[in-house]
Amino acid sequence: MMDLRETLSVAVDALRGNKLRAILTSLGVIIGSASIVLVVTVALTGRKFVLSQIEATGSNLVWVELIRAGAEGKPLSYELTIEDMNAVKASIPGVQEVAGNRELPMTIVVDGVERPVTLIGVTEGFQAIRRLVIIRGRYFDSADMETRSKVCLITKELSDRVFGLENPVGGTIRMGELTFTVIGVFRERVTTFGLSDIQRETVIIPFPLMKYYTGVDVLRSLSVQAAHPDDVPGVQRQMEQLLRSRHPAEAEYDVQTLTAILSAAKNISLALTIVLLVVAFIALLISGIGIMNIMLVTVTERTREIGIRKAIGAAHREILYQFLIEAFLISGGGAVVGILIGLAIPVLVQPLLPGNLRVPISPLSVLIAFGVSCSTGLFFGYLPANNAARLQPIESLRYE
Repeated sequence: MMDLRETLSVAVDALRGNKLRAILTSLGVIIGSASIVLVVTVALTGRKFVLSQIEATGSNLVWVELIRAGAEGKPLSYELTIEDMNAVKASIPGVQEVAGNRELPMTIVVDGVERPVTLIGVTEGFQAIRRLVIIRGRYFDSADMETRSKVCLITKELSDRVFGLENPVGGTIRMGELTFTVIGVFRERVTTFGLSDIQRETVIIPFPLMKYYTGVDVLRSLSVQAAHPDDVPGVQRQMEQLLRSRHPAEAEYDVQTLTAILSAAKNISLALTIVLLVVAFIALLISGIGIMNIMLVTVTERTREIGIRKAIGAAHREILYQFLIEAFLISGGGAVVGILIGLAIPVLVQPLLPGNLRVPISPLSVLIAFGVSCSTGLFFGYLPANNAARLQPIESLRYE
């Protein structure tokens, strides 16, 4: 124990005598270990953000659309209907909410100029499934649907365009032959950048009123919210069977879920994480080579010192341990500093991130960064340490 304590003291004194060299040597380890912590942190944060964005468009969502391929027109018996929607809700276990919608390009008049908007007829459960946020006013109720009330909700962008700073609730918008009273202003919970059925300037109305514009009482798509994530595959399978039983055999429907999108997002996140971790490990590899080079130079410079220590009785293992400890202190110290930097950066940038986004810190990444950094130092420090331990005392004392 005394020998080890003395060896540790000699190693620390040697590093103190060359502080600048030790700091510069550990710089690569600092960068590498900080990179590992940051890469894992960024990967976890990015994955969490992307998945939350996807899931926020609809929780446990299953939706179905009629495939419009081949012939220009499809028989009316192929189309999705309100009866299909009611049958899904009544006969499929695990279904929490059902909604249907149909969109149509439309124009409204703003300051004497016609402006294109997206008109969407929706059923009562559309808000719950799509998680629409009502900024002002209210959503449709059952009375609006049953009495075909000429009321509508508009997006915030359209409200700003048409009504400016005025309160749009109670105002009117004319589309074609019908005039609608605005009862609410809404937005999507997360921005889909026009990739969903809701565009920047959208008007939603009770679904029964869409027949005035389309002439038919059919749905463009049918959306279902499962009660639990585990219910989604079963709901998807039973929806396919139900639609096949209710429509002609030639009718084809595309039943989709968020599972494929979520899986793709996870795979992309994993691939990016692996690439960035490889870059971080390359940085540690370069730093390890740097440690080995510096230690080889150090052994050469301290050949006479090693000879003196061996001449007064220092054993082979004591010399080996001395230089291994020096390599460990360089890599371990660099790892600690790098990990602290890697943990401090997310804390500093947290106030700049959106309020609902938290940066998760992975304890595993800290342990991996420390373990890999120290292992790198010991691995690349072994050759110089072994060379030093194998020096002959007489030859070392003669070295100038």
